[in-house]
Amino acid sequence: MRVLHLEAGRNLYGGARQVGYLVRALAARGIDNLLVLDQGHALGDLGADGAAKVIEWPLAAGDLDLPLSARLRRLIRAERPDVVHVHSRRGADTFGGRAARAAGVPAILTRRVQSAEPGVWLRFKCRPYGAIVAISRAVHDELAGLGIAAGRLRLIPSAVDTALFRPEPAARVRLTARYGLPETAFIAGAAAQLIPRKNLDRLLHLLHLLHLVPDTGLLDFRLLVFGQGPERARLGREAARLGIERRVVFCGFEPDWPELVPGLDLLLHPARREGLGAVVLEAMSAGVAVVAAAAGGIVDAIDDGVDGCLVGADTAEDWRNAVLGLAGDPDRRLELAAAARRKVEARFTIERMTDAYVALYREVSDRAAERRRSG
Repeated sequence: MRVLHLEAGRNLYGGARQVGYLVRALAARGIDNLLVLDQGHALGDLGADGAAKVIEWPLAAGDLDLPLSARLRRLIRAERPDVVHVHSRRGADTFGGRAARAAGVPAILTRRVQSAEPGVWLRFKCRPYGAIVAISRAVHDELAGLGIAAGRLRLIPSAVDTALFRPEPAARVRLTARYGLPETAFIAGAAAQLIPRKNLDRLLHLLHLLHLVPDTGLLDFRLLVFGQGPERARLGREAARLGIERRVVFCGFEPDWPELVPGLDLLLHPARREGLGAVVLEAMSAGVAVVAAAAGGIVDAIDDGVDGCLVGADTAEDWRNAVLGLAGDPDRRLELAAAARRKVEARFTIERMTDAYVALYREVSDRAAERRRSG
């Protein structure tokens, strides 16, 4: 089998990391991968290690990239894949399926986000695809509610590399040394694009609230914010306004995230909308207790009180109570973290995700072959 993958993202965020997991796993099974990326993308390393033939194009124009369809059509006709797999938005979903259909090759689309797209536009974009994959029930239900037929929808959750993201006691020393923190500090982390829907103001206000409350036992509470994005400067100003700038470290995009996350005491994830939350799965796999907003696909990852804590995205008192409760109860944190690791190992493995995609590739490929025979 030969699969052409299209990933138009520009950074190695959660969705792009999923593409890397899948392509490497497919290559290990003998599947031939072609991977179209934006120029300079970190996934270009997949070409160097032989997991894929990598093709880098400038893909910055999104839905305005009208020449993309023609370029893709020529590439598909030249390479003759069995299936085209479109992994992202930014124009890829608009043009990828149409280019594949024009070249006579079946295509699937993975939808990783919740969005507010008009139904008529979403249905137009999805029309050429033989199947649309949702990574969570929230994304699945949104697609169905906007008019995508149930027979075209599939639910394939994201995965996490449990060998890469694993409990590691030495991570604490690495984390405190990297950011100059006392080893006795209580260290909470957040990892996200610095954009409004990630709701990181909630954590700044939480930190401010904790330090206004006497006798919390959190005299050295620190917050590490991993990620980059257009909200960075504003969030820095807000931390200064609240008087907590010495308690917050904006770490930027951290390539060593897998080696650092096990050193956290808690991962906090306050997003208002979330496809599934790859960073939540990564922390769970790394043996870190998670407090997250009960938004979108997060509820697929966490069973409240069993392997993590779910709270309202904007309920300050719930956030305060959840964080204070876990900060003061290390045994409870360990209990939640161990249960989270077990869940990830059972339900969110790369092998399980890859099995589902291989079956779907065969399904859409066989269906297209049957149409050709009958037509």
